[in-house]
Amino acid sequence: MDYSKELAPDVREKMKKNLVYVGIFSIVMLFAGLTSAYYVNMGGGFWLKYPMPSGFYLSTISISLSSLCFILALGFAKRNKMNLVKWFVSLTLVFGIGFVGFQMKGYQQLVAKGIHVVNTEIIITDGRYGSYFEIKYKGSFLQVDGNDYMMNGRKLSKQEMNELQKFMAPYCRPDQKNIMKARADKNFQLLLRNEPLLIKNNAFYVNDSIKMPFIDEIRLGQLATNIQFGRGDFVTKGKYGEDFVVYFKGKKLEYKNRQLMYKGKILSPYLQIKASETSDNASAFLYILTILHLLHVGAALLYLSKLVISSFRNKYSSEDFLSLKLGAIFWHFLGLLWLYLLLFLIFIH
Repeated sequence: MDYSKELAPDVREKMKKNLVYVGIFSIVMLFAGLTSAYYVNMGGGFWLKYPMPSGFYLSTISISLSSLCFILALGFAKRNKMNLVKWFVSLTLVFGIGFVGFQMKGYQQLVAKGIHVVNTEIIITDGRYGSYFEIKYKGSFLQVDGNDYMMNGRKLSKQEMNELQKFMAPYCRPDQKNIMKARADKNFQLLLRNEPLLIKNNAFYVNDSIKMPFIDEIRLGQLATNIQFGRGDFVTKGKYGEDFVVYFKGKKLEYKNRQLMYKGKILSPYLQIKASETSDNASAFLYILTILHLLHVGAALLYLSKLVISSFRNKYSSEDFLSLKLGAIFWHFLGLLWLYLLLFLIFIH
């Protein structure tokens, strides 16, 4: 039996609003703890920073318009203009769904830049060009600068990079089947520890005499995969200093000659090793914060759907629209929470 119906309307409204406020407080504490953990972790080691994807800004516009529509819906409910309430609550839901869509677009943009939800390294270690393998193109050694493949001091053209990726594609999985697919290309030559790498009898040979060890086959596959994804020294795609930057204990690091530096000085060997072993915790936190918020938005959208259905069934009047008020409180809170998270990620991340 629902005894709340026996209470005075103002008491019942206050009681239900307090329940919403308690829920909001618990969510605030959750995100306060996560953002505090983010800040503490950021100051203790290597941290990757990059601009937010455009999808996140579009989702901000969408949820702002959604909140505006909800405000207008409440205003019309007070004036008993229920036909307008129906449409503005519906628009609230539409823009809310738009928020989810743009968030997904933002995640797709992050993944396209090599920023994944699964914790990955910041710096390429497995299959790093030059550690074991090198490539000659038209008689000249290729070099790596950041994520760019270079030759004779210039970046490879798009066509040259496509040729390199096509040449390396069969080596992504250097098993017997793919070795047979690998064609001799007079423009390219693979070298392992400065010795030419050849294919004969469906196997790799170093300098035409020594069969390549299995561990080096794995390393070759890792290098080929990195080249396919356009990666050089960093997992994140793009140009260092423009598309992303690495920080150490809050200090911006420079990148030169394939080494991280601070104020023109190369980091100590210990820090170089630590950097190569460090996972991209920054991106892990970004996904945790935004996906957790998105889950709350998803739950709120289900409630909004119920409000839309109720409005079209004419269940609200100027004297009774408490459900709309409660939904608006929580929805506006989620909008403000997203704005806080976005600003936090822009200025801190």
